[in-house]
Amino acid sequence: MTAVILALVAGAVVGLALGALGGGGSVLAVPALIYLLGFTPTAATTASLIIVTATSLTALYAHARTGRVRWKAGAAFAAAGVLPAAAAGAAATHMPQAVLTLAFAATAVVSAVRMLRPAETARPGSGEVRPGKAAAAGAGLGALTGLLGVGGGFLVVPALVTVLAFEMEAAVGTSLLVITANSLASLATRSGAAVSLDWAVIGPFIGAAILGAWDGKRMAEKVAGPRLQRIFAVVLLAVAAFMFVYAVT
Repeated sequence: MTAVILALVAGAVVGLALGALGGGGSVLAVPALIYLLGFTPTAATTASLIIVTATSLTALYAHARTGRVRWKAGAAFAAAGVLPAAAAGAAATHMPQAVLTLAFAATAVVSAVRMLRPAETARPGSGEVRPGKAAAAGAGLGALTGLLGVGGGFLVVPALVTVLAFEMEAAVGTSLLVITANSLASLATRSGAAVSLDWAVIGPFIGAAILGAWDGKRMAEKVAGPRLQRIFAVVLLAVAAFMFVYAVT
C-alpha cells in the first residue's frame, strides 16, 4: 500500500511537469522509481519509458486540441531520433548500473540548468531551418531517450525553438510528439530484455501521471512559465546531488 501511495504522488509530479513544461517530468520518474519504489536502474529506465509514453500521449492530445502541435515538422524531427533511440535502448540493458546512475544524474543537472535559464531556452531562432542541424539534434535527443529512459523534453523544447524557429507554445506541444516517438522506439528494443517490472506500481504511477498532465496544462495557463521552471529546477538539482552521492558511496 505504501508503494502504491508513493507511486501516485510521484506520478502526479511527473505528469504536472510534462503537462506544464513539455518536459522535465521524466527526469524525476527514474530517481523516484529507484529510490522510492526500489527499482534497479535498468528496470527504472524501462518503466520510465512506459510512463513517459502514456503520459506524453495524453498531454499531446490536450495540446493538439488547442492547435499547438506542428505535426509535419515534429514528425520529421522525431524520425531522425528513432534509430538512435532504438540502438541506445538496446545498449542500456548491458551497461553497468552505476554508469547509468551517474549519467542520469548528469542529465538531471543539465535539465535543471536549462530550466534556470528560461531566457536562453525561449530565444527564437533566425527563421532559417537547417535540415542537417535539425537531423543531428533529433538523433542526439533520440539517443538520450533510449539510453536513460527520459523523454528529453527539456532539450527538445529549446531545440525546436532555436533550430526550427518554433514559438514557445508550439515547441512545448510538438515536443510531446517527439518524446512519444522516441520512447516507443526505445521500448521496442527493450521488450525482449529480461527486465522484471512491477506493474502493481507502474499502473498507479501512469494513472496519476496522466491526470497530472491535464492539471499541468491548466497550471501552465495560470502560473508564469519561468516560475514553474525554477521550482522544478531546484527539485532536479536536489535529486541529482542525491544520485551522485549514492552512486559514489
